[in-house]
Amino acid sequence: MSMHEPSSSTTRVGRSEAKVARREALLRSAAVLFAERGFTGVSMEDLGAAVGMSGPAVYRHFVSKQAVLAALLVGVSQDLLDGGTAEVERSADAAGALHSLVSFHVAFALEHPDVIRVQDHDFDSLTPDDRRTVRTLQRRYVERWVDVLHALHPSTSIAALRIRALAGFGLINSTPHSASLGRNDAGAVDRDAIRSTLERMAVAALSAP
Repeated sequence: MSMHEPSSSTTRVGRSEAKVARREALLRSAAVLFAERGFTGVSMEDLGAAVGMSGPAVYRHFVSKQAVLAALLVGVSQDLLDGGTAEVERSADAAGALHSLVSFHVAFALEHPDVIRVQDHDFDSLTPDDRRTVRTLQRRYVERWVDVLHALHPSTSIAALRIRALAGFGLINSTPHSASLGRNDAGAVDRDAIRSTLERMAVAALSAP
């Protein structure tokens, strides 16, 4: 083999990376299309066309449209749990952990507004098993917040703290509906202003006695 000729292992790695990239591109496009048209209004051909693939080629990555939805919502739920856990573990105290969790979730909401809309509108289109998986991951993520809030408000019941955490999510997750209103004088969405406002409001609400 020539010293300049790619090895078979290098070729396999390149193909694997390309496959992962195509899969991620399909999921990004699925989030946009499902948010715009709803799950039932999008076909596998639509998903493929959005990333320059044929409909049949999409089936090499996902066995069905429902599998695409599951990969999207299960994946995001796992990412939230993993990211939230990491934020808590590297924080020095409960107050710092709360600020980190809020910043983390605000960043997610601003970067993935389409996914939030899909979760709101198309969750019931998942299979029962996938719904249970998403709900389990989401409950574990909520409990990360509840643990931090309990350290800040030890005399408050866990049930009340869970309600407080969910209310905080409601405030932050309003981003897909309100971000278009946060425009500056030039007509552009001022993401920094939205981020700052959401973070201040969420921390104030969750820290209040």
